[in-house]
Amino acid sequence: MAKVVLAMSGGVDSSVAAHLLLEAGHEIIGVFMRHGEDSAKACRTASPTDKGGLPVLPSAASDSARADHKQGCCTASDAADARRVAAKLDIPFYALDLQSDFRRIVEYFVDDYIHGRTPNPCVRCNQWIKFGRLFDFADGVEAEYVATGHYARILHGAGGGEAELHRGLDGLKDQSYALFGIDRSRLSRMLLPVGEYSKPEIRRLATSIGLSVADKKDSQEICFVTQGHHSDFVKSFRGEAAASTAGDFVTLEGRVVGRHSGYEAFTIGQRKGLGIALGEPHFVIRIEPESRRVVLGRKQALLRSGLVAGEANWLVKPPPAGVPFDAQVQIRYNSPPQAATVTPLEEGEFRVSFEEAQAGVAPGQAAVIFCGTRVLGGGWISVSTD
Repeated sequence: MAKVVLAMSGGVDSSVAAHLLLEAGHEIIGVFMRHGEDSAKACRTASPTDKGGLPVLPSAASDSARADHKQGCCTASDAADARRVAAKLDIPFYALDLQSDFRRIVEYFVDDYIHGRTPNPCVRCNQWIKFGRLFDFADGVEAEYVATGHYARILHGAGGGEAELHRGLDGLKDQSYALFGIDRSRLSRMLLPVGEYSKPEIRRLATSIGLSVADKKDSQEICFVTQGHHSDFVKSFRGEAAASTAGDFVTLEGRVVGRHSGYEAFTIGQRKGLGIALGEPHFVIRIEPESRRVVLGRKQALLRSGLVAGEANWLVKPPPAGVPFDAQVQIRYNSPPQAATVTPLEEGEFRVSFEEAQAGVAPGQAAVIFCGTRVLGGGWISVSTD
């Protein structure tokens, strides 16, 4: 039996993960990671050395308390749901106060949009917090493993060899893309129990063991953008004294066709929500923060033959620079991986050349490299190439 720290979000996936780990004979410590005032109202804060029993928490928040908000995560009601599940399964439950750490995520999010990029805060959160600070807590309570409810799998090579990150069995829910940034040395200490199941199977299992979250909806939004559009959050965070980001919509030929109230509202490949009519579908081709212009064009103009990515993180032995290899590369969370040639470069970069040109290659997004179901590594798109 091993001691396992489990990240409990209050959702069905991490809740069933707790059950599966208990069934496997592990000693579980549930941890809710709070980053704002909402979850602070529902949890007691614990330090890594706090080894007491199940904290006494306030009564559960009403599920309708945030009905006017988006379905995010890490709210007060989520904390209460996680507490209820922990109580039912009779496991200790703590809340980590990560508000100061989480501000790094928010600042990164805002900074990327202001520089014309498209951030991915969930991937950064996995890299910096969930599989960063959570390991610090695990070390503090002398836990051997850290577990989450992600739909991905940790497999081992022949003879119990090196730990490998693989896609979850449910192709519709697979979250391995969002885990590429984990430190390779930590894979051997990770447990991802729901990755062996489909989402319907997880919900049925939750129902069979009487978990109150069995039918709870999945979170769909950025957890700290609970109202309005993300651009409203960016403007609010920057404050009224910040420089204006309003500017012109222009065509690829340079013709001004309208005005926008802030280029942070747009991302490469976007078609809906432009607020202008040009007679036929136009897409965001390029964002120019220096001139505050959003460049529009037809779909064909979105196609790119490749990209360059930085901050490379390898979950295998780092390949030698300058030596290309064949792989599949995924450039968005909800897009399938595409056949490509990957060439590692110096300074933590790599180049990707797609077999077929791809639309919507957006700087700021993650480019994740696969070999079949195995995640080899990935990085952050800096530029797209024609």
